[in-house]
Amino acid sequence: MKTTLKILLLFASMLTLWSCSDDGSSPNPKPEEGFINFKINEDHGIITLTWTDDNAVDIWRKIGSSAYIKIAEANTSKSLVDDLSSQADNTTVGYRMVAAGGDIYSTAAITGEQKTRICMLSDEQILDLVERTTLRYFTDFAHPCGMARERNTSGDIVTTGGSGFGIMAIVAGAHRNYLSRNDAYRQIRKIVDFLKIAPRFHGAYAHWYNGSTATVQPFSQKDDGADLVETSFLFQGLLCAREYFVEGANADESTLVADIDRLWSEIEWTHFVRSGALMWHWSPNYEFELNLRITGWCEAMMTYVLAASSPTYPIDRTLYEDGFQRGGDIRCGVKFYGIELPIGNASSLGGPLFFAHYTFLGLDPRGLGDSLCSDYFEQNKAHTLINRAYCIDNPSNFFGYGENLWGLTASDCPVDGYAAHSPSNDNGTISPTAAISSIPYTPEESMAVVKYLYRDMGERMFGEYGFYDALNLSVAADRQIVKSYLAIDQGPIVVMIENYRSQFIWDTFMKNKDVLRGLERLGISHR
Repeated sequence: MKTTLKILLLFASMLTLWSCSDDGSSPNPKPEEGFINFKINEDHGIITLTWTDDNAVDIWRKIGSSAYIKIAEANTSKSLVDDLSSQADNTTVGYRMVAAGGDIYSTAAITGEQKTRICMLSDEQILDLVERTTLRYFTDFAHPCGMARERNTSGDIVTTGGSGFGIMAIVAGAHRNYLSRNDAYRQIRKIVDFLKIAPRFHGAYAHWYNGSTATVQPFSQKDDGADLVETSFLFQGLLCAREYFVEGANADESTLVADIDRLWSEIEWTHFVRSGALMWHWSPNYEFELNLRITGWCEAMMTYVLAASSPTYPIDRTLYEDGFQRGGDIRCGVKFYGIELPIGNASSLGGPLFFAHYTFLGLDPRGLGDSLCSDYFEQNKAHTLINRAYCIDNPSNFFGYGENLWGLTASDCPVDGYAAHSPSNDNGTISPTAAISSIPYTPEESMAVVKYLYRDMGERMFGEYGFYDALNLSVAADRQIVKSYLAIDQGPIVVMIENYRSQFIWDTFMKNKDVLRGLERLGISHR
C-alpha cells in the first residue's frame, strides 16, 4: 500500500513539474496513432524544432497563456527555427505538431505537445535578478519602523537577527546600485531610531519586537528579554553599516555612525557569562532560567567574536576555548563521501547549512583560523559539499533530490511547519537559501540549483521577493511549494551572492577595528 501511494505521489509530482531537459527539449511522450514525434531545443530565445516524419506537417505555437496559433503549414523540411528572442526571459512556449490539416485538439496532438522556457539571461544576469528581487524583502516589505518583518505573514512582529541580515543586504544593494546610498541611509536610519527606543536588557535586544509599539514580543514564555545570539546577528549588520557610512560620511551619516557606536558600546556581554560560557537568554522576569549555554559548534561563533570585540565589556580567550569550543570537543576530522569535515557534529554530518552562513555573512572565512580549524572557508566548503553529497546519495529516496536540487537547512516546510533540516533530520524538504547562500563556497554546484529553480520551476518557485522558502516534491502536489518568506533565509541569499560576486560585505565588515581586536583577543588569525 505504501509503495503504491508513493508511486502515485511521484506521478502527480511529475505531472505538475515539466521542465527543459539538458538540451532544452521536453521528454518525448508515448507514441500513438497519428503521433508526430519531434524534438525541441531552446538557445537564448532561438527555438529549433526537428522531426523525422516524411509527411507534411502543421505546427502550432502558444506563448505564455495565449491561444495556439499556426506558425507553419504543410511543412516538409523536417526542421523549423522559431525566433522568440524578443520575448521576456522565462516565458513558457508550447508547440503542437500534426499531419497537415490535422486537429491540434486531438488526443495525438495533445499527447505530443512539448513545452520549453525561454532562457535569455546569463548566469550573472540571473544572480543579479535574484539578488535584486530578494533585497526587496528588506526595502519594499520592511515594517514602517524600518526593521525586517519576521516573515511575510507576521504583521507587526519584527526580528532583530533578521534585521541585521537585512542591513547587510541593504549595504550590498547600495554597493550594487539597486538603491542609492541615501536610500540605504534612510532605511538604516529608521532601524537605528527604532533600536534607540526599543527595550534593551543589559544593552542586548530581544528576539522579537512589535514594530508599531516598540515593545517586546516574547519568543516563548521565558524568552521575553535579551537574546544574545540575535543581538550579535543584529550588530554584525550594524557594524557593517557603520564601516560603509564612515567613509566619506556627511553630517547625517556621521550621526548615524555615532549612534551605532553608542548602542554597540552599551551591550554588557560579560553579564551573560555563566558556567564557563555565554548564556543565550536573560529575562527581567526569569533571569537565566532558560539556562541555555552557547556552547559547541553552531551558528553562534559570531556571538563570541563580537563579545570579544566589545570596547567596553569584552570576554577573554578562555571563555571562547572552554565555552564555544568545549576545550576542543568540537573537532571532527571524519570523512563523509570522501570529504573531511574539520569541525562539527559527526552524527549530523555537520548539521544544517546555516552554520556556514549566519556568522560568515560579515566575518570573512577566507584564511580565518584558530587552534581547531586552520581555515573556516574550507570548513564551510566541506560542510556544504557533504550536505550536497548526502542529498545526491538520497538514502531516504525523496523525490527530486539531485545535483540540481539539494540543500538542507532551517526553513518552513510542509511536513513539520518549521524545522532545522539536516542529514540527521531530513523529511524531503529542500530550502533554496541552503545552496544559494553557500555560493561563495560552491559556485558551480550552487549555480546549478539557482538555474533549476529559476528556469525549470519558474513562477512556481520565484515570487515577489525572490525564491519561496522551501519545496518538498515528495508530498501531495498542492503542498509541495511553501510560499513563505523569512528574513533569516532571504538575508543570507542577498549577502552571500554579493560576497561571491565582489566580497564587498566581507571586506566592509572586516574593516572594523573592534572586530579585528576581538579576533586577536580570541587567537583567531585572519587575512
